[in-house]
Order: sequence, then structure tokens, then C-alpha cells
Amino acid sequence: MDSAEIQKLVALEDRHWWYRERRALLARHLRRLPGPPGRALDIGAAGGGNTRVLQQHGWKPIAVEYGHDGATAAKQRKLPTVRGDGRRIPIKSGSIDLVLAFDVLEHIDDDERVAAEINRVLRPGGSALITVPCDMKLWSAHDVAVGHLRRYTRDTLRTAVENGGLHIERLWSWNVLLRPAAATVRKRSTSSDLRKMNPIVNAALSAVIVSERYLPVQSLPGVSLMVQAVRGK
Repeated sequence: MDSAEIQKLVALEDRHWWYRERRALLARHLRRLPGPPGRALDIGAAGGGNTRVLQQHGWKPIAVEYGHDGATAAKQRKLPTVRGDGRRIPIKSGSIDLVLAFDVLEHIDDDERVAAEINRVLRPGGSALITVPCDMKLWSAHDVAVGHLRRYTRDTLRTAVENGGLHIERLWSWNVLLRPAAATVRKRSTSSDLRKMNPIVNAALSAVIVSERYLPVQSLPGVSLMVQAVRGK
């Protein structure tokens, strides 16, 4: 993701419906994990929005960010930050309890290498939570603008994660109800979706995606895919 897109993300993520609900999803996941909070990595952290969620829930996180602008923003938020590449994570093997890789794999040519690095840094029994954009049918100018190389199916995501050595416990769809709207908007798009939104529209979209918490839609096609995995052998 280039500098301009990172700067837009950092400016918008605290209020934007999509990022707010994704942070809420992360918070719910953290509350379900067994045992006390430990050491965590937020791979591709950008400005550290998800790193802050980890911190708020008692974890000792490190924001790992490849780009200068994202790493700078995370440091300005006083978050522990390391410049690093997901294909060569600068962390000791077997030393991490939880790894986040939210919308990272689609930016990197060798996605299996990233999964293998996540597996390497996790301690035995450690967990990973991975999200990616779903379905090449939704490919648009947005994907080009934010530096995506691909969108995933359940099968291609499963292959990348398992070939990296991780064991998948759960794989599900997210942002299902708004998929038809996303498909329509992206057919007309000429740039990324990252922009300041009308507060009424933002609130309406937030209400729709929040409703997915209570509906049995996670097996249906969505805009994103999510994986919960653990370190393999």
C-alpha cells in the first residue's frame, strides 16, 4: 500500500464503519482465547489500530510494519513498533502467543512464506487470526489502488495457510450482507474505497455490518474471509 493510502487509513480508521467493526470482531476473539494475554504481533499493522486493541485487552503487542509511513504513525501513537517484512519477521522463533495478519497476505507475492513465518514465531499452541479480501469477482480499481495482488477463495486461502504449516481451526466469511452493494460500487470505482464518509451513511453501514454478529451468514459469500489457526507441528 502506498504512502497516500496509508495516510488515509490512519486518518479514517477510528471512525470508519468497516475498521470499527473489524476491531470489535478482534476484541470478541480476544475475549474467547483461553489463558491470560501474552505476547502478540500485529503483522502489517499500518498505523496500529489493531495493535491498540491488543494493548487494551492486556496483551504485550508489537506492531510489525513494512512501510515507513505506517511505522511512523504507529510510533507516534506510542506503540511498540518494528519495521519488518512478513516474509522475514524479525522475531525469535517460538516466542509469540498470538499473531494478527489482517489484510496482509494479498499484498505479498509469496503468501505461503508469510504463513510459514507466522507458524515459526508462534509458540506451541499459539494462535493466528488472518483476514483477506474474498473473490476475484469483486476485483476492482480499489484492489489496484491499495496494492492487492489477489483476492481469495476459501480453497486458495486454506492452501496458503496450511502450506505454511498452520492448522486451521475455523474459516468463515465476513461483510456478507453488504457484498451486493460492494460489488455494485466497485464496478464503477476508479480508486480505493478509503474516503471520508457522510456520518449518516457511515452509521447506516455500521448498523448493517454489526447485525452480522447475530445472523447465521458466515458460510455465505462475503467481501472478506477470516481464518483462526494454530501453530502446526
